[in-house]
Amino acid sequence: MNYSHFKERAKHYLRKQLSLTHYIDVEKAEENIRKNIPFQGPNIYILFVAIVIASVGLNVNSIPVIIGAMLISPLMSPIIGFGMGLGTNDTHLLSRSLRHLGIMFVVSLIASTLYFLVTPLETESPTELLARTKPSVYDVLIAFFGGIAGILELSRKEKGTVMSGVAIATALMPPLCTVGYGIANLNWQYAGGALYLFFINCVFIALATFLAVKYLHFPLKAENTSYKSQISYGILILVVLIPSFFSAYSIVGENRFANTARHFVKENKSIGSTYIYDYSTDVKSKPYTLTLRLAGESLSNDHRAQLYANAEKHGISPTQIHILEDATIEVRRLNETEIMRDWLATSEQQLKQRDDSIRVLNAQIDGFKALQLPVEQITSEVQAQWPQVESVTLARNDEQIVLLVHAKPALKEDDQQRITHWLAVRLKADNVLVVAL
Repeated sequence: MNYSHFKERAKHYLRKQLSLTHYIDVEKAEENIRKNIPFQGPNIYILFVAIVIASVGLNVNSIPVIIGAMLISPLMSPIIGFGMGLGTNDTHLLSRSLRHLGIMFVVSLIASTLYFLVTPLETESPTELLARTKPSVYDVLIAFFGGIAGILELSRKEKGTVMSGVAIATALMPPLCTVGYGIANLNWQYAGGALYLFFINCVFIALATFLAVKYLHFPLKAENTSYKSQISYGILILVVLIPSFFSAYSIVGENRFANTARHFVKENKSIGSTYIYDYSTDVKSKPYTLTLRLAGESLSNDHRAQLYANAEKHGISPTQIHILEDATIEVRRLNETEIMRDWLATSEQQLKQRDDSIRVLNAQIDGFKALQLPVEQITSEVQAQWPQVESVTLARNDEQIVLLVHAKPALKEDDQQRITHWLAVRLKADNVLVVAL
């Protein structure tokens, strides 16, 4: 078999595999799309109920509830109808699709706004709501390819379950619910971001439908192509697309900083006798910041410089790092001879001032003693029960007691849990953190 013959057979095989001719029913697809466009009668009530269910899901951060609501009432039909009308030069279908899309939009806003006005539920961190307020170019891709999948499913002879997946992936309902949340709470940033996401979904689902209708050769309703309307639609797409790139750039930057911070903390868990037991990132404003919570001994100047140098290797500048030493201990020694000599040399007025100062210091020392921990005793008791423990570091802050355990071989997880329970009982403390090094 020569090369040209093999090439022809390969082309024939690919054309056969990729051909849509035997699987597509254009007339039936057009009929189904036109039939499913109206939002009236029972569809209005079903849409209202589905929006309320989706709002509840967003309110309590329940993804299954949100998905269930999207399966109850997919909202793609008027948008697909608009794309088909644009592709077939059917002005009547265009106006009909836009009218029912407007009805769907108004009903959805009324339902979601009313729900968020009366709901007694409050979510401390509404992550599902927040996810709909910062659309990006990735949402553009989801809407576009979801629209292609939708029109292909509606056009093929043998129907499957693709439309349910498309309804979930493109997520038209949650942005509308988030707009209602923004209106109910007068949070225009939420409302604007979610409305932009809904607009992105509508525009790019319609664009995917338009291109698919052209490719599948849906019959034209008017021979004269309305180039002016198509040019206007192209400009609209460009206007919608540009802000999404900026949003995507911001999302990528936030994700990159979070990953960088995670790797940096992982590689610098221990700095001398100091331990990073928790950290957090703040990407709401620029420059992004990293907050480190330390336990153990207070960070020395040399170790602090070392920490900053390691951070710069990861692309994090010292100005971006906030260090909280709320669980560290710094030992300070006083020169008693010098204190006594100064005290004897002072005047009566100075002596009175010093007495006042001493009283204040004594009160502070009493408070410090109340917070002191029996480090030596705890060390002896831990080593008596777990001989592989070489040393321990014990510290406390306002929230918890932190015990750093150096052991060879390393403590097993059940041993670490036993130490945690024992230390909580031993010190009569509710919040104990044991870190095995």
